[in-house]
Amino acid sequence: MLNNRNSLNNDNRNLSEVFKELQEIQNHAINANGRKYQKQKTKYKKQKNNEIYQTTDLKLSHIITGCTILIVAMAILFPKNLSFKESYAKVEEPENMSEYEINRHRLNMQNIISGNSDIDKVKEQITDEREVEFETNYQSNATLPKGEEIVIQEGVLGTDSVTAVRTYENGNLVEEIILNKECIKEPIPKIIDRGTSEFLAKHKIHIGDTLYLLKDTKLKETTEDEAKEVAEIKQSLDVKLLELPSEEWCKVSFETIEGYVKTSELTSPVITPNIKEKNRIQKILLKLNIEMELNKPSGLNLSDYKKIFTGLTQDKNNIFEEHYSVFYNMEKKYKINGIFLAAMAIHESNWGTSQIALEKKNLFGYGSYDATPYESSFEFESYSEGIETVAKSLVKYYLNPSGVKIYDGETSAGWYYNGPTLSGVNTRYASDENWHTKVYSYMQLLYNKL
Repeated sequence: MLNNRNSLNNDNRNLSEVFKELQEIQNHAINANGRKYQKQKTKYKKQKNNEIYQTTDLKLSHIITGCTILIVAMAILFPKNLSFKESYAKVEEPENMSEYEINRHRLNMQNIISGNSDIDKVKEQITDEREVEFETNYQSNATLPKGEEIVIQEGVLGTDSVTAVRTYENGNLVEEIILNKECIKEPIPKIIDRGTSEFLAKHKIHIGDTLYLLKDTKLKETTEDEAKEVAEIKQSLDVKLLELPSEEWCKVSFETIEGYVKTSELTSPVITPNIKEKNRIQKILLKLNIEMELNKPSGLNLSDYKKIFTGLTQDKNNIFEEHYSVFYNMEKKYKINGIFLAAMAIHESNWGTSQIALEKKNLFGYGSYDATPYESSFEFESYSEGIETVAKSLVKYYLNPSGVKIYDGETSAGWYYNGPTLSGVNTRYASDENWHTKVYSYMQLLYNKL
């Protein structure tokens, strides 16, 4: 026993050796007590009255002896100046570890239990209404420009009644299992028309828009070259697109007439940028006729007047070129066709070369009589004054019936009114019966300058 205790004081021993020595000490004590117990067994039988007390004393002595040995071993292995943790860390691991030392890095069950206890896992069964997405369906539309889309029907969400089991961990949804699904309202699909017409896309137009003729064109009753003609349309005039039965033919309307024309004969401002201007001029030219009303503006703008009167080879003295704005202003101020007024001046003055025109600034021979044309004609200080005087006279006495409001708060007298046309003015203004046709020829010359 003494040798074992001295061996425990050896600081160079490892933990495995110490435990082995403790085990030998404990076994020795147990064996010694066992022999003592056998020797006293007979004595116990003889002394039955003291059996219980003696057995109790023997067991208690065993416990006291074991505890004493354990305390001594602990005192030797773990000095006061070192913690258990430090002493344990210094123990060198032998090459062959006993089965007791394998678990020295045992699992921390307290941490495992604590960690698992932090997970709050809950399951619940729910029934609620959920939205159901609608489908989006596309359909081709040959009456729309290629690539363009139009919503024909808006989609509407449906509704399902859903029964499900939900699993939550720490308040977060981690799983959902659908048990049952019942439709309450079917979703309505969204329908979109997708255009396929290359013709409409090329011209960037739609059904109902305006197109223009590239050349003089004849409308047909049907989409066939041999079909009956229903109207003839001049170049640059506009038509309204009504239908597009194919990429080759389309149905259009011109004024009140409807018919079919080939798409190749049509254009738009996207393809022909100046087509609108050509269309405007064409409409003005279409109004030109010998019976046109002269008490209405021509529709020409100042640029048009400049274009018409610039570069006229017959205007040798440049009188009309220099006064194009005067004729334009008379049209705006007195509601008289300015081209008619200029054509009349050209005819009466022979392009401003007559003696009356040169000497009296009178381009119209205004006031002259056949017998004494020069002497009886009015003289003006400028060509502008003479042009305005004749314009006011024509509006007040020739072009409007009596009582029509004209300019400066005045009303027309209508003394020589026989209609607002060239032939009507010819009746009382000139003795030459062909005067109106001659003036009209000059009007055509000027209009065609456009």
